[in-house]
Amino acid sequence: MREYRQFYIGGEWIDPTQPQSHDVVNPATEQVAGQISLGSAADVDKAVAAARQAFESYSQTTVEQRGELFSAILGEYKKRAEDLAAAVTEEMGAPAKLSATAQVGMGLGHLATAAKVLKDYPFEEDRGTTRILREPVGVCAFITPWNWPLNQITCKVAPALATGCTMVLKPSEEAPFSAYILAEILDAAGVPAGVFNLVNGDGPTVGAALAGHDLVDMISITGSTRAGVEVARAAAPTVKRVHQELGGKSPNIILDDDAFAKGVKIGAAGVWSNSGQSCNAPTRMIVPAARMDEAASIAKASAEKVTVGDPTGDVKMGPVVSEAQFTKIQGLIQKGIDEGATLAAGGTGRPDGLDTGFYVKPTVFANVNNEMTIAREEIFGPVLVILPYDSVEDAIAIGNDTPYGLAAYVSGADQDAVRAVASKLRAGQVNLNGAPVDLNAPFGGYKQSGNGREWGETAFADFLETKAVIGYTPAPVEG
Repeated sequence: MREYRQFYIGGEWIDPTQPQSHDVVNPATEQVAGQISLGSAADVDKAVAAARQAFESYSQTTVEQRGELFSAILGEYKKRAEDLAAAVTEEMGAPAKLSATAQVGMGLGHLATAAKVLKDYPFEEDRGTTRILREPVGVCAFITPWNWPLNQITCKVAPALATGCTMVLKPSEEAPFSAYILAEILDAAGVPAGVFNLVNGDGPTVGAALAGHDLVDMISITGSTRAGVEVARAAAPTVKRVHQELGGKSPNIILDDDAFAKGVKIGAAGVWSNSGQSCNAPTRMIVPAARMDEAASIAKASAEKVTVGDPTGDVKMGPVVSEAQFTKIQGLIQKGIDEGATLAAGGTGRPDGLDTGFYVKPTVFANVNNEMTIAREEIFGPVLVILPYDSVEDAIAIGNDTPYGLAAYVSGADQDAVRAVASKLRAGQVNLNGAPVDLNAPFGGYKQSGNGREWGETAFADFLETKAVIGYTPAPVEG
């Protein structure tokens, strides 16, 4: 059993001020896999003080010095890749192959991307007689979730390190193992003491203390819209910068052409990945009304091919992260049945043969309308809902009829038609025809999906203040 009872503060592993044990449950076995300590406001004070002290020197480091640091971090990360993958599978149930490739790979990708952007980023530029300086925002606080732990930690930590900021991380208490290993990686790479700090805890205690702390200059949260609202409220009195990457209910519009079947297959597969626990999952498929039965049949076949089981083995889908999530998803599946949607595949209960573990059946609902609960609420599980449309304009209206705007998807044989639909969707990222992930593409949402953008060069802006030094280059004297 893993025991990670200390916090990483000021370059050292130290005991909590008021130890409070928390069990971390393996969702595949329902057994305790490890224990951590939950922190307090006093621990947050220590971590923020360490970050504040370190900022004085780290903010003055050169691009070259930070580039050398990234080289060391990347080397240490690769050494610990197997450890990271095993931790992710154990803490949140991602299948071993997914953990080793996508989960660990996304973390490595964000670090490598930030290192590349750093080399040529315009921290200074002249506009006439004025010099524009882009300087680190200061001490940053990060609150991250359990579903893609390394992805969501590194897409904050990497640009913060690159721009000269210092930071305090509160990872999810449900999936903290990989965050501890990442702290060990940063320590081994020689990240200066106090630049990166880790304090475990829950949202109402450690999260709220970070959000309201008067020595924190920026807070970035990835989580539910509800949690994002609470963080913004706590941050408001200190007028700190607030970055939010929140919920989603992403539309996936399948156009009526020869690529229809392919589009449905790709869309359904995107829902089963990571057990549907992705804020940008294409869970709301929108298809021509006349092809509803065809779409349901294709999606049903996709769901029935998914292997579900022990994530340490060769399966496509493991469990969802916790009993609470399992119960929530079961309730929403039942709600879909009660509200009259057509259950095409899956349903309530565990898959056959799985009596232990928080396993959910890959589920497909057809003939859904946008007023149903399953079309409105973020289920965060392997549940696909299929809605009909009468015209492309109708499909766009249905797609935009949501309080969220994190991601959207469009597929079709005519690239111009696909692009035209994409231009009318209110979402921060629109994927066309199953294009692969682009780590340089800005990631973030419209509406209640948040504020700000992560990933690639665009992410740097959220960690920088802009200073105009007027008269930096005096105008030549005439005559």
